[in-house]
Amino acid sequence: MKIKSKIIKTLLAASCAFALSNQAMAAAPSDIKEIKTIQDNGVLRVGVKNDVVGFSVKDPLTGEYKGFEDTLAQMIAKEIGDDVEVEFTAVTAATRSELIDSGDLDCVLATFTITEERKKNWDFSTPYYTDAVSVLVEQASNIHSLKDLVGKTVGVSSGSTSGRALVTAMIENKVIEGKGFDPAKFDPATWTEGVKFHQFDNYPAISTALAAGEVQAFCVDKSILNIYKTKSRNFIDEKFAPQQYGVVTKKGSGLSPFINELIEKWLADGTIDKLIKENNLQ
Repeated sequence: MKIKSKIIKTLLAASCAFALSNQAMAAAPSDIKEIKTIQDNGVLRVGVKNDVVGFSVKDPLTGEYKGFEDTLAQMIAKEIGDDVEVEFTAVTAATRSELIDSGDLDCVLATFTITEERKKNWDFSTPYYTDAVSVLVEQASNIHSLKDLVGKTVGVSSGSTSGRALVTAMIENKVIEGKGFDPAKFDPATWTEGVKFHQFDNYPAISTALAAGEVQAFCVDKSILNIYKTKSRNFIDEKFAPQQYGVVTKKGSGLSPFINELIEKWLADGTIDKLIKENNLQ
């Protein structure tokens, strides 16, 4: 019995030491400049959308942000320090990268699609969500496929990759030839082959334009389009261009690897899957 008791005590001691070691490893490294600044100020400045149900929405009465990405931001802040609060800033596809570059934000969680081109300018975490681009139309338009979009005007968000994804899909499906198409230089404002694009600052504005007939289609990630799906609207048959969302930080920031480790940990232990289900994003 004494031997068994001694073994149990030894195992318990080893277990405690291992737990303490893991806690030490998980603690935010205060010797990293960016993390120390956040700890000293007690604030993690995060850019989020304010109108994407499930991902991030600002309550007009309380000013509180609620959604999958908002919760992730709060979890990251907690890992940096128990007393660190999140300061949310509403961003759009057009403003989110500028606010990272200017140093006004520490990170962005705003349905920010990871691309090789963007990775040259900003750091992205491992993807925490994967979606695909689709197109929403009014039923009365009789638009059912990519081919039916020829000659139509499509609403997209300024600064997004949706227009490029749509043109790429139309070329791959041989709907248009796409002569001179260069994904790296694509500009929806000047593209005229097959479809024309009208850029808007936010998603509600595109939805309003679709209802008014100002545009004949609304193109963006499917999870976002779900918010604007009504009984009088349909998705076209195709969905294309998988979109992976990541946490964005300034290129070379000491915050980047720390956040990436957290995202990978929460993916591995099922935390992120649970949040996706809780926010009805499956």
